[in-house]
Amino acid sequence: MAIDTPAKIAILGAGPVGLEAALYARFLGFEVAIFEAGEIADSVRRWGHIRMFTPFGMNRSPLGLAAIQAQDDSYRPPADDELLTGRQWVERYLLPLSQTDLLADHIRTHAQVVAIGKEELLKGDLPGHTDRGDWPFRLLVRSAEGQQRIELADAVIDCSGVFTQTNYVGHGGIPAIGELAASDLIDKRLPDISGKDRDHYAGKHTLLVGGGYSAATNAVALARLAREAPGTRVTWITRREGRAAAGGPIEVIESDRLPERAELARAANSLTTDPSSAVTHWPATLVERIDGKVLSATDHQFTVELSGRHAGTHQFDRILANTGFQPDRWVIEELQIHRCYATDGPMKLAAALLGQQSADCLDQTTCGPNSLVNSEPYYYILGAKSYGRKSNFLLSVGLDQIREVFTIIGDREALDLYANVKLPR
Repeated sequence: MAIDTPAKIAILGAGPVGLEAALYARFLGFEVAIFEAGEIADSVRRWGHIRMFTPFGMNRSPLGLAAIQAQDDSYRPPADDELLTGRQWVERYLLPLSQTDLLADHIRTHAQVVAIGKEELLKGDLPGHTDRGDWPFRLLVRSAEGQQRIELADAVIDCSGVFTQTNYVGHGGIPAIGELAASDLIDKRLPDISGKDRDHYAGKHTLLVGGGYSAATNAVALARLAREAPGTRVTWITRREGRAAAGGPIEVIESDRLPERAELARAANSLTTDPSSAVTHWPATLVERIDGKVLSATDHQFTVELSGRHAGTHQFDRILANTGFQPDRWVIEELQIHRCYATDGPMKLAAALLGQQSADCLDQTTCGPNSLVNSEPYYYILGAKSYGRKSNFLLSVGLDQIREVFTIIGDREALDLYANVKLPR
């Protein structure tokens, strides 16, 4: 459904997809308000020490580069084939992009969108009817100081991602017994094990939970630390058996086009078969119960009951959980969003993604503008959140999603600002 300029578009999240979507909207003449719960590119900053698998050319848009270079003649972007860390990506592209005249005055940091509804309408009013689009969205926004306000918008593009909502450690998708009480003691995501978080893990016995690339990254970092700090050891549990062809828990993609990813898989798998390694892999093992205790300001103790192949009760100093992410559903509970029963992603896109079975994120493609349309008129979910619990989202797909959604908003099927940008030499 088309929206006439200068309609106001609320964009949730000032991460990579949110900034790029806002830039696209501004180029087309829309009024934009970008709401970010933390700092600009907050989630990227949290794994800023990690080197990305994909080169810079896949993680920027020609529109973004043009906007920065128009603002600063001296700006020199990274080479398209350069592999950046998350921190470098923020400093050399995302922050400069956010500081351009087109975006700078439209970003509200430390402004969390708590809930979204429709002005004067309830969730059950006009079910599935396009007339719901005649009423503006009503956003409840909370500042860092806890102050609340209401903002109205003609359309919403949700680019808030999934990084804030981690899955539980307990198996079956629910918390293990005692997990909720110990949640503040359980480490998640990608700590800087070789940097600021080194002392937290040095000389400790860590229970690492998860079978994806995040767990692999942490396993390799902890093994490196163990070679430097005596007493450091890791018990790595995965709910599935090790992949025989890979020689370990991490799937190896044949003829992987991303060398950094291939090397990580190889290194992580080799740890599990090396008897001299500080990493012990227990496949087909699940967490049943967690009893966490605070021993001091820096020391914890976990008593963990495991089931499966390595059933029993064990003691650990740290728990590092890399069990995946899921979208925050509460913010859209009062909207008519049809979600997939398996992935929690928007239903049309989730159904279209069923046909893309490859484990390689490079094989992902967009599924057309119609797949981005929701039951709630003028509400669009882009970026990692659009994939729900699926973990193979690629930023270059997000850029294609932006281009596609604005063919709907602008009511121009052939609209493609990316194709028409000429970058300064």
